[in-house]
Parts: sequence; C-alpha cells; structure tokens
Amino acid sequence: MKNKDVLQTSYLPEEMPHRSTEIDSIASVIATAFQRDRPSNILIFGKTGTGKTAVMNFIGNELKKEDPYENKCVYIYINCKIVDTQYGILQNIGNQTMTDSGKSITTGLSIEKVSSDVRTSIDKHKKVFIVVLDEIDHLVIKSGDDVLYYLSKINEDLKNSKLSLVGISNNLKFKEYLDPRVKSRLGEEHVIFSPYNAKQIEDILRSRAILAFEDGILDNDVIPYCAALSAQEMGDARRALDLLRIAADVAERTGESVVTEAHVRFAKNKIEMDIVSETVKTLTQQSKTVLMSIIHNTNEDNRTMTTGDVYSVYKKLCDILQISVLTQRRVTDLISELDMLGIVHAPVKSFGRAGRTKVIELSIPTEVCNMLADDDCMKPLKTSKLRKQTTLL
Repeated sequence: MKNKDVLQTSYLPEEMPHRSTEIDSIASVIATAFQRDRPSNILIFGKTGTGKTAVMNFIGNELKKEDPYENKCVYIYINCKIVDTQYGILQNIGNQTMTDSGKSITTGLSIEKVSSDVRTSIDKHKKVFIVVLDEIDHLVIKSGDDVLYYLSKINEDLKNSKLSLVGISNNLKFKEYLDPRVKSRLGEEHVIFSPYNAKQIEDILRSRAILAFEDGILDNDVIPYCAALSAQEMGDARRALDLLRIAADVAERTGESVVTEAHVRFAKNKIEMDIVSETVKTLTQQSKTVLMSIIHNTNEDNRTMTTGDVYSVYKKLCDILQISVLTQRRVTDLISELDMLGIVHAPVKSFGRAGRTKVIELSIPTEVCNMLADDDCMKPLKTSKLRKQTTLL
C-alpha cells in the first residue's frame, strides 16, 4: 500500500466529493467573519457517515488558508463525545484562546470563574470565533444545555470580539431537550446532510484508493461491492472506508497480493462482530444477566422463549451473582432495550385468550456469547450449579 492513512475516517481529503452544495451553504454563512461580522449560528444534521465532521473541518482548513495568522477569524473544534461537560467545554475553549499568553484554565475553579476567564480571553483578541461542537446531542443529553445558553448569549457581553456556534448532530430530535431560549438562539441556520448513494460512495472510495493502493492491488469488483454494502446501510461512507481498509489488512496478513470480494465479506463480518461486542461490553450488569438468561435458554434448545422463560432463569442467575432481582416488568423493559440494540429479536405475539407476550430469540453470534461468559461480573457463574448451561457458549 502507498498510504494506508487515507483510508482512515479521520483523514481529511483535499476535496470533498458530492458535498459542494453543503460546503457552499455553510461557507456562505461563515464567510461574513472575514468582514468581522458575527455569522449566524448553524445546526448541521445528518446520519452517521454523511460527511458532516469532514466538511466542517474542511471548511476550517480553508478558513486558515484565507487567514493563516488568524487575524480575523479563529476556528475551534470540540468533540462532545470526548469533552461532554459544561466545565470541559469552557475549559477547552479558554485554553485554545489563551495559547498566546501561555496561560491555561486548570481544574477546580468555579463555573463562574471559568466563564469569566473565557469571556475575557475571547474579548481581548478582537476576532470572530467559530466554535464547532460535534456530537452536540451527546453533550445536551448528558450535561444539559447550560453551556449552550452561555455561549449563545455571550455576544451580549463581548465588546471587541464575536462568537458563532456550529452544532453537529445525527439526532434530529435532540432540540427537544433544549430550553426554548437556547433553541431560538442556537438554530438560526440549518443544514441537512443527506445519505450518500452507492455511486457517490464509489466515487469517494476511488478517490481514496488512488492515494492508498498501487495499481492492480484491488480486484475490479471490490470498490463497487464496498459501496453497495454501505449504501444499503444508510449511505455511510465511513463504513465503506472501514470495509476497504480492513479488507486490505486481511489480504496483507494472509500474504495475498490482491484484495478480493472475499476479503470484503470477511471485513464486514469482523466489523459487525466488533460493533456487537462493544455494545455488549457497555451493558449494565442487570442487562448482562438478562442476556445470559436468554443465552442459557437458547443453549437448552429453547430458541423461541417467552418472557416467563427468561425471568425464571434470570432469578436463579441473580441468586448466584448475589445481585438484586428486578421485577418481571422491569426485565421486560430490559429485553426491549436489547431488542432495540439488535442483540435479541423480541416481537410481541398474541396467544388469543392466553394473552400476549414477547417471543424472544438470540441475535448475536456465538463468539459474543463466549465473551460475555468471560466477563468479570459473570465469573461466579462458572463455579455455580448452572455451570453446564452458562459455559457452553
């Protein structure tokens, strides 16, 4: 391979195929910063892998090219999946605006002190600040909208500088969590990113493949296949890049000189396995116990069990694990959550006069079941009387 890094989703290309309309819409708003006017706040929506973050960072790079010494405009990017508290957001902004003074905002200060330091630091620069909050919905859901309220009204207290917010989210409903005052201030402009289609994803992959691979490395069907798979799953270009990169890694590890469809299929299975594994790891102990109950029933050839079947085993596992037993209604809720995550399939079935209940089937591979059996919180099961059932995973 010439340059594997270009297949990483963090790589920022020099051109953004099929996103010129969105770039023009956002750039036309932000361009007013070069006249030292405050751009409108912008909310950017779109599904995962539609290029939202890449487009904003592309625009950020273009801003720096037009104003290399940041005499007029300063671009600040914050990922709210990483920095997800009011204090953390203000500290991050403050530290990025204090670089020339050698000072920084430390932990342990009051919110009022941090807010004052941020406002003072911003105002002394006499510039327009573009603050991008990626995954803004995660911030709001976890920590509330206090920091958004502060930042959306900070211009009222600034005399020399101006600040504009750009929020990026894949959750169209996150605005429901906002205070009406924040909602009216924040959503001045909206830009919607539509999913890529198969042809567009293919163009993106080909532009990256030219930089990543030597001629003849990719079989002719590999890029169209990756594009088709990703287009079927919500037009996610990020997933297509992951498929191509992992397929190339698999071919390299096995000593094969050409990447084929077979490598892509292997990569697809590996990605799906990784996603499911990470999802299972993040479950609470109660959810893991419910899932272990479903796995136990499955291993006992009860592959289409009812909520009662699961609850019966669940109570025994709770006794072994020495954790509190939830009500059957709460366990039913946890089964519904597992269903939403795609870990189980649990449609409600009517039995006529006998009533309605969930009919539950396991939807995860055996390898993930084995991983759950080895989880630290499940280890007491290995020495229990249910050892036979819970270790045949």
